Order: sequence, then C-alpha cells, then structure tokens
Amino acid sequence: MVGYLARRLGQAALVVAGVIVLTFAVTRLVPGDPAVAYAGPKAGASELAAARARFGLDDPAPVQLWNYARDLFAGDWGTSLHTRQPVARDLATAFPASIELVGAALIIAVLVGVPLGGLAARYRGRLPDLSARVSSMLAVSVPVFWLALAMQTVFASNLGWFPVAGEYDNSLDTTSPLHVYTNITAVDAAITGNWPILTSTLSHLVLPALVVAAYPAGLIAQMTRAALIEEAGHDHTRLARALGFGETAVLTRFALRPALNPVLSLIALVFAYAVVNGFLVEAVFNWPGLGRYAADSIRSLDTPAIAGVTLLVALLYVVANLVVDLLQGVVDPRARTR
Repeated sequence: MVGYLARRLGQAALVVAGVIVLTFAVTRLVPGDPAVAYAGPKAGASELAAARARFGLDDPAPVQLWNYARDLFAGDWGTSLHTRQPVARDLATAFPASIELVGAALIIAVLVGVPLGGLAARYRGRLPDLSARVSSMLAVSVPVFWLALAMQTVFASNLGWFPVAGEYDNSLDTTSPLHVYTNITAVDAAITGNWPILTSTLSHLVLPALVVAAYPAGLIAQMTRAALIEEAGHDHTRLARALGFGETAVLTRFALRPALNPVLSLIALVFAYAVVNGFLVEAVFNWPGLGRYAADSIRSLDTPAIAGVTLLVALLYVVANLVVDLLQGVVDPRARTR
C-alpha cells in the first residue's frame, strides 16, 4: 500500500506541474493587456509601466513562469484586476458556496445512481431495467442550462414549492445573523444552531442541486449497471449461486464491492465536471459561487482571477482522482498492482 501511495502521489505531482505550466500559458494567450485592465483604459504611460512592473509582465517568459509557480506554492495567487483583492481570498470566499452545491449534488447522484444501476442489473432485460436505462439516458442527455430553467419555471415560479434563486433569504441576515466559520452556509448554520438560515438554505439548495446531480446520477447508474453485470458473470458469483444464494444477494454481497472500482473512478471524473457544470446552474439560480466570480473575471479580462479559477478546478480534479485511487486500493487490493 505504501508503494501504491507513493506512485499515485508522484503521478499527482507531475499532473499538478503540468497544470501550472498550462495555466501560465493560457493566461498569456488571453486577449488584452492585464496592465491596461488593472490601471484603466485612460492610464498614462508611467501608470502602465508601473502596472507591468508590478505583475512582472516585462520579464522573460521563463522568469515569469518561475515567479508564478513560486508565488503559487507560497499562497500568493496574484491580485484580481477587478476586485483589487488577492485572488486566493476571493476564491476562499466564492469556493465554499460551489462546494456546498456540488457536494449536495454528488450525494444525491450517488444515492440515486447506485441503487438505480443495481435495480437495472438485477432485472436485466425487463421493465425495471428498461425504465432505469431510459431515465439515466435522459439525465445524461438533457442540457443542464435548459433543465435549470425548466425546474425553476415549474417548481419555483409556477408551483411555488421552492425559492426561485439565491442561497438563502437575505432578510434573515437581520433577524438571524449567521456566524461564519467555514463559509459553507449550511454547515455554519448547522453548527451554530441557526435553524432559520439552515432551513432557508436547504430549501434554496434543492433545485440547483437536483439539476447539477442529473448528469452524474445518469452516468453512475449506467456504470453501476455495467459493472454489476460484468461481475455477475465471474467465477465467484457463479459459485455463490451454486451455493444457493439468490440473485439479489449475489449482486449485493458478492458483486457490488468489486463493481464499485469503476464507479469510484467515475465519481472523480464527474466531480470536476460538476464544478464546471455548476457555473451555468449558479448563473440561473443566482448562486454565489465560483460561477459568478468566473463570469465577472472573464467579462473584465481579469487574467489572474481566470488563472486562479482554472487552477483551482484542475487541482480539484487531481485531488479527487488521488482520493479515488486510494479508496480503490482499500476496496480492491488488486488495484494496488496497477
């Protein structure tokens, strides 16, 4: 297990190094001059020169890359051109709301996708299987932006079951002020016993979380079905049937655990996808996460902020894959030999 962990950490470090180089290159290819964006379109030559010197834009590219990587590891992700605040501080403020949304969505996706895939595998070729496959295909195929608007129109505007937008009712800031510890509103409200804000946050969270969860749930259901069907044909499951175990017991007790390996890998993939996909959902539901910050950064050609968002999402993907690799090594010892 120690060797397996060392290999995975080494691979993750190489990926992170590649991400840093690519992020640096992309920010240098963005149209526009960061010095102009920072100093303003009416800035004089001396002000532009000062801005270029501040951001090291006149240095050779290798020197800029070295300084960029050094500052990243020191916790300095640059200064946003439109908020004039450190990018790391902006991300620390916006990211928890996105994690709140994506975390809730992935919990829903796993709780729905794994049982749905198991049901389809158990009744393969019959009506439950067909229904599960059609449902998962629809969940994967429907455009997330359209689904967000449809859910908002039907369940918020027409039926009034859920709030239309926002993270919680802002009027509660006066009557039930929230003490912030993690910047994740639901968590802070729960640990401080602020039930009005917790209830409001959960009601605001339902629709956007369901929208973000649709695509991952469909993929997880399809992968779970395929993995269970494959495992059901192996020798150990055939032996279980010969010993008198029923099909449900064979799938849940003998096939499910090894079938979770590809499902765990898929969860790592859909996690990063859900973060990016959540940007559109955040725009529809006015959710105060990375989506709003990224949109403002793109509109103002804020290259440090754009690079920060890009790098953060890439690091999330690397960390998610590393965690899944470790979980696979625990669930299935065969994975450690890869």
